[in-house]
Amino acid sequence: MNELLAALRAVAEPTRLRLLVLCARGELTVSELAQILGQSQPRVSRHLKLLCEAGLVDRFREGSWVFYRASAGHAASALGRHLVAACGETDASIALDLQRLAATKRQRAELAAAYFRENAAHWHEIRSLYIDEREVEAALSEIVAVAAPRDLIDIGTGTGRMVEILAPLVGHALGIDLSREMLAVARVNLERVGLENGMVRRGDMYQLPLPDGSFDAAIIHQVLHYADRPAAAIAEAARVLRPGGMLVLVDFAPHGLEFLREQHAHRRLGFADAEVSEWCAAAGLEPGSARRLPGDPLTVVIWTARRSGGARAAAAAVAMAIPDPIPHEQGVPG
Repeated sequence: MNELLAALRAVAEPTRLRLLVLCARGELTVSELAQILGQSQPRVSRHLKLLCEAGLVDRFREGSWVFYRASAGHAASALGRHLVAACGETDASIALDLQRLAATKRQRAELAAAYFRENAAHWHEIRSLYIDEREVEAALSEIVAVAAPRDLIDIGTGTGRMVEILAPLVGHALGIDLSREMLAVARVNLERVGLENGMVRRGDMYQLPLPDGSFDAAIIHQVLHYADRPAAAIAEAARVLRPGGMLVLVDFAPHGLEFLREQHAHRRLGFADAEVSEWCAAAGLEPGSARRLPGDPLTVVIWTARRSGGARAAAAAVAMAIPDPIPHEQGVPG
């Protein structure tokens, strides 16, 4: 009871309630929240501190950035979700906040899209600066060959490289991406190698244009560090997996290379094993062991998870808890 009373006291103030509503719609920095609310960063920081202490908001640091998001694992989390749901957009302040949030997300999308448009044709060259992809591709091929899926989806396919190397190991491979520029490159690449069982199509990784349980395996390769809501992307991948289907996540271990964020549109500087396992479990997936591929200076990690019987319900619960996104991770490369 004391925890709930503390949470109620913390949120019983207009600015803090507005902050809770915003943090329930994605991971946001103090500067972004201050811009949306039209308040100073020190003032917003003080309000966020109280929300964090009450267990309503989680705070985590990545390099020089600090992100905030609505808490999912605290006793006060359920209360926070109810309060957010009760704050309809008919309130003038909240409606304006959400309009500004949408503008912030559009700005993120424009920055990422511009970067990918400029670099689509040279993506493999740019990515080679960070890690040798041949080692990653060999490890992925081994995992997929052992699993022997019939139908595979590559979410955020980018240049279509994962479809190109994994299609020969499966019955059918589909690449999904939101960027028309990336898909144009991918189609050229797949035509070049003459793949008959691999194709790409346009789609949002948060709202895949596919029915439930339609794939035996899903790959999200070097995409999550661009994602505003990685947990939601994992939940959507879980939705399209058949019972027993496998999700393979490939991304960086935590690191401090700020230039990747500043110059190459990375939203997150890697992921910890515990964080990925938590997201998979929340989506109804059973996390497996992680495989680490050390590099200089970055380390790539391959996480696997299997769909259990509750994946569909868990994915639906995540989707219900998070408002529909504005399309923004344009053209995340595969």
